[in-house]
Amino acid sequence: MRDFQPNIILGFHGCTKEIGEKVIAGKEELIPSHNPYDWLGEGIYFWENDYDRAWEFAKETEKNEPFVVGAVIYLGHCLDLTQQKNIRIVKAAYTNLIAESVKKGVKNTPGKYGGITGDLLNRKLDCAVINAIHEFNAGHGIQEYDSVKAAFWEGEELYKTAGFREKNHIQICVRNPQCIIGYFLPKI
Repeated sequence: MRDFQPNIILGFHGCTKEIGEKVIAGKEELIPSHNPYDWLGEGIYFWENDYDRAWEFAKETEKNEPFVVGAVIYLGHCLDLTQQKNIRIVKAAYTNLIAESVKKGVKNTPGKYGGITGDLLNRKLDCAVINAIHEFNAGHGIQEYDSVKAAFWEGEELYKTAGFREKNHIQICVRNPQCIIGYFLPKI
């Protein structure tokens, strides 16, 4: 039961205005991402309680009008990487499931998407580890995770030797779309 997050959170998703308006109107759903570099594996990505970070992302990556969709999300059975027991699961998955992949060149590297460069944005290794956990669970009759949650330190230091960075955030990856209770247009 400890893996079930009892709270409902607000998430914000950066996208184009065209997509965002259709999602809010109920004409479309957000599409899960299947990129090999997605930090938390396959799913629909949100910034937890951070409209501004979703807006920045949309501005940096979308060629059309940037837009932010708000969502009410129940995390359900969550692989919450702010909890030690789940960090141990990820470490064990790396060691037992994909350590051999590292020898084949699967790694995290500085990346680029949209106009953003730097940091370890190309998270192929992290994606492979998280997806391996999901595949293992599905293949062994273990309850699958509805969502994945993690904190990320991203961007430039706020000041010399700071532990804080310009784009720190909590990211949510929703794997089970049923956990998205509803979408809304955030007030700006």
